[in-house]
Amino acid sequence: MELEEEVANNPTRSYAHNLGKEAIEMASYQNEPIQMHSGGVGKSGYLKLRFAKRSNRSELIEMERRVPSLVQKALYWDEKMPQLPCVTMISTSGCLLQGDRQALDIIVGKDACAHVTTQSATKVHMMDANYAAQAQHIIVEENGYLELIPDQIIPHRNARFITDTFIQLHSTATVFYSEILQSGRKYHHQDELFGFDIFSSRIHAEYTNKMELNLSPNCHELFIEKYILTPKLNKLNKIGIMGGFDVYGNAILLTPKQYHEPILSQLQAEYNTDCNIAYGATQLPNNSGIIFKVLGVDTPKVKEAIRYFWQIARKEILGIDIPEPFLWR
Repeated sequence: MELEEEVANNPTRSYAHNLGKEAIEMASYQNEPIQMHSGGVGKSGYLKLRFAKRSNRSELIEMERRVPSLVQKALYWDEKMPQLPCVTMISTSGCLLQGDRQALDIIVGKDACAHVTTQSATKVHMMDANYAAQAQHIIVEENGYLELIPDQIIPHRNARFITDTFIQLHSTATVFYSEILQSGRKYHHQDELFGFDIFSSRIHAEYTNKMELNLSPNCHELFIEKYILTPKLNKLNKIGIMGGFDVYGNAILLTPKQYHEPILSQLQAEYNTDCNIAYGATQLPNNSGIIFKVLGVDTPKVKEAIRYFWQIARKEILGIDIPEPFLWR
């Protein structure tokens, strides 16, 4: 099958290819790279991961991939939750380049669970043409549980990146999703700190069982969060935005309403200039979940803060602690 036909027949891949074309903020970055046209062979990565409950554990029952995206077998390294398949997403190219289009489908079946992460940071290389785009479509069915916790995104100087994450879940399901954005390779070159051209991110979610909940057919989304960062046009390192912080963390927990108040009551807001960390949480619209924001000077402390939120959430919802961090993390 030709690449164009493959993309056209897959909604998530098609959306990834059209995402930047339809976004107003990317209008200035439509020129094609001279090396290879955008979205071509090797520049249209795709992963499909489907998880299902099987006897005493969940399993990765379907995996489809297109280069440069790759996963290996699911592992069960979480000793506190041995029924949890843990999958690491890998890029054989090692980075995102201009003209790259990445797409991800994750489906977690009824009563199933999964943990998905990345092998390392997602590096968005320097660009002089076009942009890189990513579309993520997550479906979690009744009583399903998903943790999607990738490593940080590092946009290099002059990088352009747009990402869209669409979450469809049953009202009894749980999704823990995080996104960490570094300001660049600040120790590499003085122009790398907030030196990227644009970073655009949208996260939105909807319930799949709206009819059962007697929700209006016009209630399409539970929430939408979109932010567009253009540090060369609007400085980010000033009071009221990121101040003296360099790393931004964003964690979203979608889970049934009965868990919201017990989790929020355990989350303490923090603003500590000595430790260079600030974080806090609030409830999402439509009683859909909780959003947790972090600012830090370095990535390890931001990850530590997200782990703090993750531990409280998992313990309250499942009664299970999160695993100890790996030594190399």
